[in-house]
Amino acid sequence: MSEKRGSTMSLGAAMNALVRSLGIDRKLREYDAVVRWEQIVGEQIARVTRPDQIVKGVLVVHVTASAWRQELTLRKTEIIRRLNEDLGEEVVKDIRFR
Repeated sequence: MSEKRGSTMSLGAAMNALVRSLGIDRKLREYDAVVRWEQIVGEQIARVTRPDQIVKGVLVVHVTASAWRQELTLRKTEIIRRLNEDLGEEVVKDIRFR
């Protein structure tokens, strides 16, 4: 009696396939950008900021002081690059500091 086995995939691969099939992979990567904020920008910047949400590729970040808002605006391109590198694709297209 011969037993046929289907191809097997790892749990991680199966989860990735499920996420893609449900169409929520983009939203999960956007969520990762918010969750990984402190890790990517560092503790000093994280203390004075709070990432809120991503809407159509625009990350909204609340900043506690106008001087920091100005500094972060000047460093926006670098922060976007670092976020997207960490996420493995272009998830964040712009950042709005408020």
